[in-house]
Amino acid sequence: MTLPAGDTRVTYPSGALHATSRVLHVAPTTDGSLAVITETTSFHPVDAAWPDQPADAGVIRSAAGEFPVRDAVVAATDGDALHLGADIPVRTGTEGWVFLVAHLVDGGSAIAEGDEVEIEADAATRRALSTGHTGCHLASLALNRALADRWSKPAREDALGSPDFDGAAISSSRILPNGSLDRYRLNKSLRRSGFDTASLPADLDAVRQQVADQLDRWLASGAPVRVEADGDGLTDRRSWVCELPDGTARIPCGGTHLDSLAELAAVVPSFAVVDDAGTPVLEMANVARIRH
Repeated sequence: MTLPAGDTRVTYPSGALHATSRVLHVAPTTDGSLAVITETTSFHPVDAAWPDQPADAGVIRSAAGEFPVRDAVVAATDGDALHLGADIPVRTGTEGWVFLVAHLVDGGSAIAEGDEVEIEADAATRRALSTGHTGCHLASLALNRALADRWSKPAREDALGSPDFDGAAISSSRILPNGSLDRYRLNKSLRRSGFDTASLPADLDAVRQQVADQLDRWLASGAPVRVEADGDGLTDRRSWVCELPDGTARIPCGGTHLDSLAELAAVVPSFAVVDDAGTPVLEMANVARIRH
């Protein structure tokens, strides 16, 4: 079968749940699934390079029936072979490669190259993950602001002008349904950059209160949220943009989001410092509550 020559066009950044498209390629995977590549998709895939937001749930429909999508992953090809997820051997955007959304369906599903299909992402799953992701970005900005006075040296600034603790220390981020979990390494490199890690564990209650108060103020503004994209290709640059009272916050992001902070009743943060092979790690867990 011929492999696609261009990146998958994606519609999920605008919030779309449905797409109609043509199947470009179908290939068996090592676990017995089928990887289905279409010209266009509304499905958000998980990216193995930074797997923060899980894939959408949903279905693909064709003239032969309806097929559950078990997972959706970023794939890539140089024209010779299709590589899925962690098996992609190059960085996203590498010249000579195209990057694709692979919808993984059950082996034996009656989907073939050339089929016209409808793709539908589950609305409830999408909303829960978008809620968690919007809350995650907002909480990272609030955390940067709460920790601003702990820097003794100039540091790179975040989207609102605070020292970017999140960008300097984050080791992993996981978007959960209506929540998130971010982990920050409080290591020697961070200390050399001028951040006071020593007193942080004893001050977590005060930090939590500062972050919670800032989140409450921002949510009360009902600020609009949008995703800006340079194009409709999977690898085109996209950013989360929120028009906060303090200024416009813009963070590079390939995920999905709510349309407004008015949709959130609360974002509730909690903090803990845990040990990771001798290195202290700050964990920030957020629970985002939708306004009903």
